[in-house]
Amino acid sequence: MTKDDSAVPRSQALFARAKAVSPGGVNSPVRAFRAVGGTPRFMASSSGAFLTDVDGNRYVDLVSSWGPMLLGHAHPEVIAAVNQTVSRGTSFGTPSEPEVLLAEEIVARTPVEEVRLVSSGTEATMSAIRLARGFTGRDLIIKFAGCYHGHVDALLAEAGSGLVTLGLPGTPGVPKDVAAATVVLPYNDRAAVEAAFAEYGDQVACLITEAAAGNMGAVPPLPGFNAFLADICSKNGALFISDEVMTGFRVSRSGHWGLDGAVEGWKPDLLTFGKVMGGGFPAAAFGGRADIMEHLAPVGPVYQAGTLSGNPVATTAGLTTLRLANDEVYARLDHTAAQIGSMASEALTAEGVEHLVQGAGNLFSIFWGVDEAVTSFAQAQKQESHRYGAFFHAMLEAGVYLPPSAFEAWFVSAAHDDQALNIIAAALPAAARAAAEAQPDSAPTIQ
Repeated sequence: MTKDDSAVPRSQALFARAKAVSPGGVNSPVRAFRAVGGTPRFMASSSGAFLTDVDGNRYVDLVSSWGPMLLGHAHPEVIAAVNQTVSRGTSFGTPSEPEVLLAEEIVARTPVEEVRLVSSGTEATMSAIRLARGFTGRDLIIKFAGCYHGHVDALLAEAGSGLVTLGLPGTPGVPKDVAAATVVLPYNDRAAVEAAFAEYGDQVACLITEAAAGNMGAVPPLPGFNAFLADICSKNGALFISDEVMTGFRVSRSGHWGLDGAVEGWKPDLLTFGKVMGGGFPAAAFGGRADIMEHLAPVGPVYQAGTLSGNPVATTAGLTTLRLANDEVYARLDHTAAQIGSMASEALTAEGVEHLVQGAGNLFSIFWGVDEAVTSFAQAQKQESHRYGAFFHAMLEAGVYLPPSAFEAWFVSAAHDDQALNIIAAALPAAARAAAEAQPDSAPTIQ
């Protein structure tokens, strides 16, 4: 409910204005609420675990800006560091100390030896692909259905996330020859990977995968799968690119690699990062072995550049966030994610809703009408996603903001305290009933 029921809600009015000047009224498709129906909420402020919209409604936030707000919104130490940096200028177009400090922090936490900072996750994966092709002299890319790596032409085939939410084909606007240079395989399928390398091995520049998939819901790699990918790439002279834009520095201080590669003793050739490392600002990176990275200009022949890359404000926010993200923070994230997942499962079970709460580190999501582990995009697509729209809106009405798509992971922060958890717990019974009563024909029409 809005504070003034006699007036048109400001979110509704802003959305109407936005649609007159922006495609769909948004600047990233999933925000349009087309998968769940209704009007997007325009946010005005945030603090800790909470968002407040332009109508004054307050929500527990389980999106966390799609991952970056690891510590919670407007963390006082991050804000103080950013304000201090802003007072000295917002952009120089030259090297600055914060970008060096952030790069050193990334190298210290991960297996990369050198890192290049960029401004978005899409830019990071695009640049990593170009570098892999330049380094190997090959053109073919292998990716997995349901893994999203940004809106790079060659990587949009069966990309999950917004594409499946909106029901769009994978490659409109992408030249056929670009799409033809991408081999798409089922996720977690070793036999398919082996067959692809048997057929195309000497043509493959790289294989790219999400370290743990979060764009078809939370779908972790099967035990040993990432190690297998690293090994088969090495044997075939291809580079293994682990996309940690989503998981990097969120599921552990060393990202998902800290949960598998660091334990099992393997390293990707290249990694991509984003979200948490920007602390809420547009910042991303790619890095890897020094001999590969030094193929980049100005040292090597592979060109990549960016006017705002290494921006001092963004790198300061990211560096401050990473320095504050200690073992206690990660333990809290894991505990909170498990607690919310358990509460949701109990409420849905009480209403007889078949479901599966599945996680990858502290990323988690609910699969609807599912009774066994989801390991692939094909399985994720078979869920009863019509139940999610009803569940989403019941939670929203009760003051909990969830991802507006059944195919997105949920994100918690270290700021989710007992107050936030109590609001979630109070909202779940009615939301579970709404999900139980939802009918397939009640799903929103996607136009």
